[in-house]
Amino acid sequence: MSKYPVDLKYLDSHEYVRLDGETATIGITEYAVNQLGSIVFVELPEIGTTVEKGEEFGTVESVKAVETLYSPVSGTVVERNDIVMDDPEVLSDDPYGEGWFLKVRVNDPSELEDTLTADNYSALVEGM
Repeated sequence: MSKYPVDLKYLDSHEYVRLDGETATIGITEYAVNQLGSIVFVELPEIGTTVEKGEEFGTVESVKAVETLYSPVSGTVVERNDIVMDDPEVLSDDPYGEGWFLKVRVNDPSELEDTLTADNYSALVEGM
């Protein structure tokens, strides 16, 4: 049984996506949060920004490292979670709930066909 939510799709770069109609909610996995340690800064794009699948959309900075965030889909940012920008610790507390980054209006949902399932992602990170 995977400890990662089964309703999400995952990237091997540790982002997750939850598709709800034409809107994708994007965040990073609990594994990524744990690897980063104490997160001190999050940089996210403005609402209205276009993101492209596989391209950078922001960064997460911890006391250990700065990690680039990659978009799992192409589309337009319709909502940004300012809470994680103001209080990055939310990521540690609730990465799959309050700790999301962006909501994106998806151009092409079929872009998610090459993402990982919860079990695939779990196998990937457990092997690391």
